[in-house]
Amino acid sequence: MTPFRFLHTSDLHLGKRFGQMPEEARADLQQARQQTIATLARMAQEQGVGHVLIAGDMFDTETPSERVQRQALAAMGAATDLHWWMIPGNHDSAAAETLWAGMESHAADNTHLLMQPEPVEMTPGVHLLPAPCRHRFAGQDLTQWMDDYETPAGDLRIGLAHGGVLDFGSDEADGEVISPNRASSARLDYLALGDWHGAFTLNDRSRYSGTPEADRFKHAGRGQCLLVELTGAGQLPDVTTLETGAYHWQEQILQLTPASDVAAQLQALLPAQRAEWHHHLMRLKAEGWVTAPQRLALDEAVAQVAPEFCHFALEKSGLRSEHQVSDLDLIATNGALRAAAEDLMGAAEDARQAQGERDIASAALNRLFAYAQESASPSEGEA
Repeated sequence: MTPFRFLHTSDLHLGKRFGQMPEEARADLQQARQQTIATLARMAQEQGVGHVLIAGDMFDTETPSERVQRQALAAMGAATDLHWWMIPGNHDSAAAETLWAGMESHAADNTHLLMQPEPVEMTPGVHLLPAPCRHRFAGQDLTQWMDDYETPAGDLRIGLAHGGVLDFGSDEADGEVISPNRASSARLDYLALGDWHGAFTLNDRSRYSGTPEADRFKHAGRGQCLLVELTGAGQLPDVTTLETGAYHWQEQILQLTPASDVAAQLQALLPAQRAEWHHHLMRLKAEGWVTAPQRLALDEAVAQVAPEFCHFALEKSGLRSEHQVSDLDLIATNGALRAAAEDLMGAAEDARQAQGERDIASAALNRLFAYAQESASPSEGEA
């Protein structure tokens, strides 16, 4: 038979608000997410495939705005040479009757909403077995029915499901429980899975595609989809990863010591292509021990590069300070300010105190040091 090729994607989460992000980054990420359908359509056309399978969570909630819904449908309908096949996931389950009724009323002929666990023939000899999420928490394996469905000998069998598997964590507690052996027991040539936002290969025939536009540091890099080719019933699928995401998420550990060149180590962790920084989100976790001047240098180095990123977060909860007498001289050599600095240094190094109290004193001393350095720096008019 002629090889059957399609794109496998999931977890578009259209309408996601990114409420934990600053306003500008939030707007960028929302816009990129709304463009994922157009990106998938372009990718499918470039690869010469006529079908896109969406394994659940098209929307982030069961109540996406009318604008989000209609723009998604318009983008799918505009790709007239493609067929879109989608199931509800746990975030946009079939229980959201108003959502899916509205989708049905406005969907183009090339957009197929699979609301029941009933097989469909995508094209002659290719059977799609969907397992739509009826409710947010089903509490059962919605793919079990696939085992008993018979197809003509030599035809292809493709499963489409959303949820976690028995030996694999779901993005949601109490998510759908899918047998890791479903592809084998149901004689599937391929099982397209959704729910996990990073790509994951369960076995030769079962894969999570991950989201096409990354949305968290947990799954580093850019979003992606999978190009799947089936050459015949019973043959192993040929799967190729295609990068689709506009934004790159990255978490880095900055390990420091009092001997570290803070600025140089930071630079070494930044993406090589500076022109692409505006499409990067970075979370930098500083760890180890530093002096007060180093801590100040770190803050200044981050302030120099952060505005060029879509989002840049510095976490210093794992970073402790090593205070030196020379640091106190940079605050004040005498007087009340010097006395206050010495008291804080003593409290920070007092092993009899609880660690939390010592951390508070250390933070106060670091703040005093930064204030003193800022006060000592010439103003713009004096420079």
